[in-house]
Amino acid sequence: MDNLYLGEIILFAGNFAPRSTAYCNGQLLSIAQNQALFSLLGTIYGGDGRTTFALPDLRGRVPVNSGGNSTGPGLTTRRLGQRSGEENHILKINEMPQHNHTATLDNGSASIKINTGDGTTNDPAGNFLAKGVTPAAGPVPANVANIYATTSNSTMAADLTGTPTINNTGGSQAHNNMQPWLGLNYIICLQGLFPSRS
Repeated sequence: MDNLYLGEIILFAGNFAPRSTAYCNGQLLSIAQNQALFSLLGTIYGGDGRTTFALPDLRGRVPVNSGGNSTGPGLTTRRLGQRSGEENHILKINEMPQHNHTATLDNGSASIKINTGDGTTNDPAGNFLAKGVTPAAGPVPANVANIYATTSNSTMAADLTGTPTINNTGGSQAHNNMQPWLGLNYIICLQGLFPSRS
């Protein structure tokens, strides 16, 4: 690994970290034992900056070019060491595109049992609509409020109307949010050429 820059990260298909490298698993290293590497990484990826510093943690993550101090057109600035994203996501209502649900309410009909004769009671409980009592003339009889009968001898049609209600549905389960992937190892060079800024 002598031809790699100190702090350079490469992909490695083997199941071990070669000599002079380490997995990019976010582990803490001693500053005293890795002063040159600490001078490059600092505490960008973690550590207390007094005795320890951290390596980048690329477990289950894809690196994104931070772009330095510039950003491509239409892109968001990403800081060095910034982390974001999630493996699984629960979709929220405000994240869904605006849309409509079509509801259909068919006209319906119903039959109401009635009595075509005179009413015999003013109690609606368990009784049926009747034609009531209509006095021809003279004083109002005491039974004028009797608009119900205890039996029915006919039916009348009634239209049904209403407002449809659409309830929320779904199980609020997280969905997989990952692109197609292949597991490999990111390793970082612990001993190599010290990179020059010029």
